[in-house]
Amino acid sequence: MAASDEKPPAAGLENKSGEKNEDGDDIVKQEKFSPEEEAEMLADSNTHKTEANILFTSGKYDLAINKYDEAVAVCPNYLDYELAVLRSNISACNLKLEEWKEAVKNATSALDSLDRVEQKEKEQDAQTKPKDGDSDVEEVETVSAGAAKAGPPIREDDPAEAARRKRQDDIARIRAKALMRRARGRSELGGWSNLEGAIEDYKRLSGMTNLSPADKRLVQAQLRALPPRAKAAQEKETAEMWAKLKDLGNGILKPFGLSTDAFKMVKDEKTGGYSMNFSGGGSSGKS
Repeated sequence: MAASDEKPPAAGLENKSGEKNEDGDDIVKQEKFSPEEEAEMLADSNTHKTEANILFTSGKYDLAINKYDEAVAVCPNYLDYELAVLRSNISACNLKLEEWKEAVKNATSALDSLDRVEQKEKEQDAQTKPKDGDSDVEEVETVSAGAAKAGPPIREDDPAEAARRKRQDDIARIRAKALMRRARGRSELGGWSNLEGAIEDYKRLSGMTNLSPADKRLVQAQLRALPPRAKAAQEKETAEMWAKLKDLGNGILKPFGLSTDAFKMVKDEKTGGYSMNFSGGGSSGKS
């Protein structure tokens, strides 16, 4: 049996600010652990993750989920990238166990964490970007005509910029994995809403440049296969909805000697919408 639906929350310090959100709940502000505490907790989380990875490779997916949950529980809850990796790995376990709903849930959690990572980095970039008028004036460099034709001078990468690019590559890699896993889960769950969601995921993946050739072929194959399934599911669910509405309507109209057979739904082929026409007649018998 896989881990319980009640996942232990990621570790973190919380502080109620006294402010309320739109729903009237207290706004909780995260407070970070000290660098020493954070490093110790992250090391503990990584130990659990390493054990979980070994269990996954051995095909022990239930046990792997338990270990990944332990890694989540001790990981500081503001380390969104690390949590995204763990949730994406749990989603991979869910897929192996054919737990499609849980796979979608954990992949979505991973994607939400990555969104927060990128939002935080954008905010940090905005804070560190020099304001107009504050930037240093660079000395104009005289370049000979020959050097200009040879192209720009080769410069060593700034270590901070190289680290930033690696971070972006890592985020894109985990995002692609999480999207692939969520799309698979949605496709397996079926139903109009899930299939449309899977199509949207595969469309996002088709625009990513870091997919393997095999993943690219899979994405394109799914983008061809899923739309007809989604259309069939839409028509099936629409017919079921009308049948339920008809039963409800008959219950309401029966005391008046009428039935929904007296009302005809006419589809407008141009807009796809429906209009209701009263054709008369209906149930003539008395109850």
